[in-house]
Amino acid sequence: MIIEVKNLMKRYKEVLAVDDVSFSIREGEILGLLGPNGAGKTTIVNVMLGLTRAERGEIVIFGKNLRTGELEIKKDLGVVPQDIAIFEDLTAYENLCYFGKLYGLRGSFLKERAKEALEFCGLLEKKKQYPKKFSNGMKRRLNIACALVHHPKLIIMDEPTVGIDPQARNHILQAVRQLNRQGSTLIYISHYMEDIEEVCSRIIIVDQGRIIAQGSKEELKDLVTHEERVTVEFTAPHSAPLESIGKLAGVKKVTLDRNILTVVSAKNSRNIKEIIEVLSENSEIISFNVLKPSLDTVFLTLTGRKLRN
Repeated sequence: MIIEVKNLMKRYKEVLAVDDVSFSIREGEILGLLGPNGAGKTTIVNVMLGLTRAERGEIVIFGKNLRTGELEIKKDLGVVPQDIAIFEDLTAYENLCYFGKLYGLRGSFLKERAKEALEFCGLLEKKKQYPKKFSNGMKRRLNIACALVHHPKLIIMDEPTVGIDPQARNHILQAVRQLNRQGSTLIYISHYMEDIEEVCSRIIIVDQGRIIAQGSKEELKDLVTHEERVTVEFTAPHSAPLESIGKLAGVKKVTLDRNILTVVSAKNSRNIKEIIEVLSENSEIISFNVLKPSLDTVFLTLTGRKLRN
């Protein structure tokens, strides 16, 4: 385990921001912390980084206790904060050199690492330019480069795709996957379920300071999935064999809306082949969709609220 968090609690006056949180992270994982704004995700990470102190709990990172080994731990951490942390009066290259020096890099080794990080984030051609001329997406990528310059073992990214265009977002998510392939362990914090679902191998859902569920995306969806739902669009609605489909194994409900047929079955019914066969005998199928639950569905089921509310 690279990180072990045990019984963490943090209070701000009357607000219990983190409520008895425990979890661990294995080497090589991309762990997603998913939850709405104000759920406690950033507070959890700030405690892990030593930026704020918890009233209770224990944190062990790289086998060292945070209370006694904070400086040693931070040498191998790379942090991409939610608020962009770069100097706009320094060039992109100068920013990399500044952050590299904070981690003890010097001379030709520093120059090599700065160039490597800029190239990785697609900014090498912009190395002499000032960030104040950059788009928000480019600033986000420079922010990431500054966190990577010292080759950290563990990278923490807090909302790295907030306020950027789709192209920049795709570039960042691609970089996350590449870093993981190269051996990095990552914590990816977001309230965007699409980002979490796309890159994370394991997910922790946080709400009101507590962990309400954790597991792979398949395991989380399995928690709340009790039915399977398919929709079929076909050419001849008048000949839809509703009665025949209703008799298939596992089918609970069949509805027809113009030329769209919806079939609700019990979980693990494995009757899709039979549904297609029955429909094919009566009319031509235009489209067939299996509707799967999303992480938003999981959050709504567990909390009664949508993730983005």
